[in-house]
Amino acid sequence: MEPKLSLEEANALLAGPGGPYEITRETVGGVPLQVFRNRPHDLREILARSAERGDQDLWVFDDGRRLSSAEHVRVVASVARAFQERYDIGPGDRVAILGANSAEWIVSLWATISLDAIAVGMNGWWTADEIHYGLELTEPKLLIADRRRIDRLEGADPGCPTVVMEDGFAELWNHDLDAPLPDASIDEDDPAVILFTSGTTGRPKGAIATHRNLIAFLCMMEFTQRRVAVMYGTPVDVEPPRQVSIATAPLFHVSGLQSCALGGPYSGNKYVWTSGRFDPEKIFRLTREEGITRWGGVTTQIWLLLEHPAFEQGDWSQVQSIGGGGSTFSPELQRLIRRKLPHCAHALSVGYGLTECGGLATIATDAMLREHPDCVGGVMPTVEVAILDDDDVEQPEGVDANICVRGAMVMPGYWRNPEATADAIRPGGWLKTGDIGHLRDGLLYLASRKRDMIIRGGENVYPVEIENRLEEHPGVHESAVVGVDHRTLGQEVKAIVVPVPGASPDPGQLRKFVGETLAYYKVPAYIELRDEPLPRNASGKLLKQVLTGESENRFIEE
Repeated sequence: MEPKLSLEEANALLAGPGGPYEITRETVGGVPLQVFRNRPHDLREILARSAERGDQDLWVFDDGRRLSSAEHVRVVASVARAFQERYDIGPGDRVAILGANSAEWIVSLWATISLDAIAVGMNGWWTADEIHYGLELTEPKLLIADRRRIDRLEGADPGCPTVVMEDGFAELWNHDLDAPLPDASIDEDDPAVILFTSGTTGRPKGAIATHRNLIAFLCMMEFTQRRVAVMYGTPVDVEPPRQVSIATAPLFHVSGLQSCALGGPYSGNKYVWTSGRFDPEKIFRLTREEGITRWGGVTTQIWLLLEHPAFEQGDWSQVQSIGGGGSTFSPELQRLIRRKLPHCAHALSVGYGLTECGGLATIATDAMLREHPDCVGGVMPTVEVAILDDDDVEQPEGVDANICVRGAMVMPGYWRNPEATADAIRPGGWLKTGDIGHLRDGLLYLASRKRDMIIRGGENVYPVEIENRLEEHPGVHESAVVGVDHRTLGQEVKAIVVPVPGASPDPGQLRKFVGETLAYYKVPAYIELRDEPLPRNASGKLLKQVLTGESENRFIEE
């Protein structure tokens, strides 16, 4: 399928003067930023509008429960009234939410936001020590938690009133089903959510997301969907078909909370929620039963779907788009998607971002990935990306340095951590992402996390390109590349490889395979074969510090 309009032509129609996503400039926090002119004022406004969709399914959960758009608003209003009357929750107060994906989680989120309070998304994989740390940092006025997470505290006092989802939440749900939504005044720059960074080094930090940040993200997500439709012939004034998406990401992660829990009421799309360990067979069943049209997730999940034996036994023509984030889609995975789901290849998209910038800064379309499979996409409208050195000096095109992002989606800072905020938010409002990369011809290329970079004999070695090459090998399922100490070179390259089931790749052959396309100093000196999956955190990111023995994998899996 060939597009009828170019990316630039679609951008101009949608975001140019008079377009539905017209872009203007406003000063935010003393910094002139690009913003969408016709945006909602606050998230409660979005929620109130969603009631107009009436009995249309909004949420479907794998425990059998369903909520329509109108039912969702009624329940949120009831819970918000209960929060006010029972726990005196008001503007600026924190409500911590700790649990598996559920209706209670989502309703608590929206009820908190509607009160101009702040929802704290607690990591559901945390241990007791980490849970206490998150509570002590944010000092919530109320904790909403499921029984499984509360049990991890072994009877210890959370330090605030607590509602266990399975025991006491029904009273909040039915507190006053005739209550209107709250009417507290909400400023666009009021904090709405605190989400914790993945914590791959040190203690997790609480990234603040304001109503402005989250609305900028929602507008951007809708814009990208409309842009694809316009490129392939849909008139600007015609909305694309409603999507039915699988929602597997945890709600304490930007993909689950922003794209799905906030995205549903904003877009009107239907989301089918799963909980527990990722199960391809469950995804296939729900796809058939609920008419799912979009598969999304981290790369590990996409691999599991496409390589599962049940994939070959089904007709997945209803799936019209596929994409994800959390890590780059290797060229091999991109080819696999195009071969196994050719009808939705034109809608393949991969995003790059991080919690601190709303999870999104660039998007790579299928056309970009075909021509430049190692890029992470073009910079989105309303977003600015600069490559700065350690002295905040902008670097020429093609030079690897610190990737920095500026825009309405960038957080105002970390909760109660001014030192970390000052380090992350540079002069001029630039967010220093912690990633290394370069811009070339308008596209961003991600080299690696700076802390992952290997320096071998004075040469910088970025693990991602070696990992991509290894995963091209037919006997390799996944890989991770790390540096190991060397007396004279400083570091040598080591690869940890998980073979495809039934395969037994020879380390010598793997080294030769890497050396066919990469420089000699990038060829792993050591290759370790492992039978078990590589350790990952809740958002699907590889925990390299666990592989190197710097820390333990303390996340508790479902």
